[in-house]
Amino acid sequence: MNKTFSLLFYVKKAKILANGTAPIYLRITIDGKRKEITTKRHIEPEKWNPITQKVNGNSEEVKALNSYLKTLEQEVFDTQHTILKDKNFVTIEVLKNKLQGEEERPMLLVPIFKEHNRKFKELVGQEYAAATLQRYETTLKHVQQFLKWKYKVTDIAIKKIDHSFITEFDFFLRSERKCANNSTVKYIKNFGKIIRICLDSHWIERDPFSNFKSKLIEVKRVYLNQEELQSVIDKKFSSERLTKIRDVFVFSCYTGLAYADAKKLDKSQIVKGIDGENWIYTSRQKTDSQCNIPLLPVAQGIIDRYKDSPECLNKGILLPILSNQKMNEYLKEISTLCEIGKDFTFHTARHTFATTVTLTNGVPIESVSKMLGHKDIKTTQHYAKILNTKVSADMKALKLKFSSNVIPLTKASNF
Repeated sequence: MNKTFSLLFYVKKAKILANGTAPIYLRITIDGKRKEITTKRHIEPEKWNPITQKVNGNSEEVKALNSYLKTLEQEVFDTQHTILKDKNFVTIEVLKNKLQGEEERPMLLVPIFKEHNRKFKELVGQEYAAATLQRYETTLKHVQQFLKWKYKVTDIAIKKIDHSFITEFDFFLRSERKCANNSTVKYIKNFGKIIRICLDSHWIERDPFSNFKSKLIEVKRVYLNQEELQSVIDKKFSSERLTKIRDVFVFSCYTGLAYADAKKLDKSQIVKGIDGENWIYTSRQKTDSQCNIPLLPVAQGIIDRYKDSPECLNKGILLPILSNQKMNEYLKEISTLCEIGKDFTFHTARHTFATTVTLTNGVPIESVSKMLGHKDIKTTQHYAKILNTKVSADMKALKLKFSSNVIPLTKASNF
């Protein structure tokens, strides 16, 4: 139901004709949006009463004109009632088209989605990351495939998107596209933004996501413990290629930088911090949040190792980083050579920094969260949950603190 709906007849004096008459217009306002339609009638402006919105006079001609305006007003209300009866939301465009006998063109899902992605693309690098745009592009492809799979069409009117559409799309992602739960939930969430745009624009009245629930499953984060990390650091590789991959991986273990952020790192991002030591000052490509990270000796040593590398100097980067796919491929080889029974990727280094390098060694979670560039400390708390060793160490210290205050137990008295 609309919040506001009003009609106003008025004389448009700016369009006065040579014979001294001006057209009468009807202004329709729905929820703050206006449209004007001509009544196809003209009068002398001085005869118009703006308060009663009628023509002054008692002649038959005046009575006929006022009756015509009243009939037109009733037609507007009748049209509004018809639209509502059809369970459609009354928009200014829909009402105007109905009154003027124009066929209403249904708004289609795919063009709306594409327009969203076009605008989103223009803000990549300013407000959004390229990876986020890619997820929306992938979601659109999944939607288009779903339309062909389920409805045998290439597009659909947004008014036809209901709760069943959402549940079937969810099923399609899981069954046909073989998406894992969390991937499915994220694609559904991206699609939900398009639906919210339609709702906010009053193109649809009811939210098809109403009563639809989906939940992310917490993923077990793979990280290297101190022994495993040390084995990677100490390993001597016969291949220079693997040595470089190992060095970059270890660098990320001691800085917490994600692949995209480590790859774009250059000399300008190494600055003197408030303690006079070298810090990394950068922003996360994924979230654009600031990361200020003091350089630990291991990370500084790796930077120094490659400061004169022709490969790095030519590209203006600090470290010899390959594509993410290649890095992960070679890390599997390193895992095997180091006899680590874990399938780890470059992102494992970020998890290792959060757990083994910082939290386990007593760095406060607030500091870890800031260095990782997390916008919400709840994200960092996921790492704290998996550190039983840290809990054990903390409680051991607590036991020692209370050991001198133990209350001696005495045998209970019988009453």
